[in-house]
Amino acid sequence: MTILDETYTLAGGVEIPKLGLGTWFIDDDKAADAVRAAVQIGYRNIDTAQAYGNEHGVGEGLRTAGVPRDELFVSTKLAAEIKDYDQALAAIDGSLAKLGLDRVDLMLIHSPQPWDDFRGGDYAQGNREAWRALEDAHKAGKIRAIGVSNFQQHDLENILQGATVVPHVNQLLVHAGNTPSGLLAYCAGKQILVEAYSPIAHGAILKNAEVQAMAKKYGVSVPQLCIRYTLQLGTVSLPKTANPEHMRSNAEVDFEISGDDMDVLRDLRDVDYGEHSVFPVYSGK
Repeated sequence: MTILDETYTLAGGVEIPKLGLGTWFIDDDKAADAVRAAVQIGYRNIDTAQAYGNEHGVGEGLRTAGVPRDELFVSTKLAAEIKDYDQALAAIDGSLAKLGLDRVDLMLIHSPQPWDDFRGGDYAQGNREAWRALEDAHKAGKIRAIGVSNFQQHDLENILQGATVVPHVNQLLVHAGNTPSGLLAYCAGKQILVEAYSPIAHGAILKNAEVQAMAKKYGVSVPQLCIRYTLQLGTVSLPKTANPEHMRSNAEVDFEISGDDMDVLRDLRDVDYGEHSVFPVYSGK
């Protein structure tokens, strides 16, 4: 048993592998090769999004990886700009068509606001509309589990007002240096599983001397330490890479971080995302 064989069970009863492959920034024409490589290494959880523009390549990789569909867990995300029931329904079908699949295992609302107004205006009604579309697609068997991404507590409370399904997942920016402990506790209380994207802080953490020293103590790389940290928080970890060597080493996390060291990592602050600060999720909003 490696981490690639371990799963969590979502509130709806669907099993989700604890370690997945993120595909942000992997171009559509490179995505099939990356996904095939990951599946051949043993990954069963593949995460994409309409906004990534690579659903076609990801789907091709899944279909040609030589593993039965029901052994794979495929996630995608509704574009953050879609805050309307009919548009959302159409976009869900659009994702299935691009992926070339008759169902996905998880679909999320990518953000509570459109990216150009991230953490800005009030889209409460639009999020409820998009959520209703996800619920209906879930009921129709097109999606096995449904959730959200980048949702704060008040965004979740808004959805819960009229929901017939509590979100199964909230995918968040979680890494050593950015641990939203209050939100993690709130989600746990509602049985909403958190998925950690950018567990290696989009690479920003690699230069942190304290983290380097801790990784050395455990005899692991900084990425391995960071991935293990998010797993020990009880989240699904979604490191992004197109490099098969990195995929392999990212899955070699069979060690235990001590409670004291977990506290140190949890209390880390101040990560400079450098050039990536231009992206809304790294902008500090």
